[in-house]
Amino acid sequence: MIDKKYHVQKYFIDISGHQYCYHYYQSRQITNQRAIMLLHGAGVAGVDTWSNIIKRLTQWQYVLVPDLRGMGETHSHSKQELGFSVDELVDDLAELVSHLKWSAFDLAGYSLGGLVSMLFKQRFPNKVLQQFVLEPGLLDRMKWEDSIALRDVYAKTVTQLRGGSASAGVIDFLNTISPNRKVQPSAEKMAVERLLKRQLGFANALECVNLAAQHIDREQLVAAQGSVLSLIGGLSVDSMHQYHQHLAYVAPRWRYVSIAGTDHSLPYQKPRQIAALFNSAELKIS
Repeated sequence: MIDKKYHVQKYFIDISGHQYCYHYYQSRQITNQRAIMLLHGAGVAGVDTWSNIIKRLTQWQYVLVPDLRGMGETHSHSKQELGFSVDELVDDLAELVSHLKWSAFDLAGYSLGGLVSMLFKQRFPNKVLQQFVLEPGLLDRMKWEDSIALRDVYAKTVTQLRGGSASAGVIDFLNTISPNRKVQPSAEKMAVERLLKRQLGFANALECVNLAAQHIDREQLVAAQGSVLSLIGGLSVDSMHQYHQHLAYVAPRWRYVSIAGTDHSLPYQKPRQIAALFNSAELKIS
């Protein structure tokens, strides 16, 4: 279906010591020059995260899906799993969109990618138009101190991923980020395998967010955003819903939607609903 809707190409570009992979989709029907970049979460590849959503999008001529450092098909030139910061992830994206000569575009991010998308908007406010965030990192609890407390749990996961108990670390991660999930053995197995594919890259991504929490001013970050649609899984913790409801109340251009029947796995479990929300939000600002 994707090949019928889009001309799809995979590219590699040298960025800051990495062979950086991105997929570029050009619609075969849409000619409106609208463009959107989609950023994945920690430990997962871009196409794996977004493909079922992309094939249902109707408002963009161009769709860009990069693999962030340590994930997907992006590798360091040394082939080692090197640590990285959120600022370096933003730097990489800035170089990528400069290479593509994208001057202004819509931006969506899931989990880690949601945090990175907001940091990108903060640094390059005029480049980003409509924003979509799916359970963005560090916007996971109403109280900042509760969000910080989660970093200790994820630090344990990092240690497990780098040691001899990687599978247990992934399960602990899932239990923390999706404590109310409905466990289905086949889906659980798929999620664990997906996160273990590059377990050291996953560990570095979790550590990246933990380190970011030490210096990010969350209030300033939120204040720097523009027109945002935030999507939260209905089964995710109440405190996350409360925080995004609060943001929708205090920020006139922040809209919050709860996606029923899912949790942190929302892009995998509810692609049809998410794509419909993306399409309708885009139409509202056209």
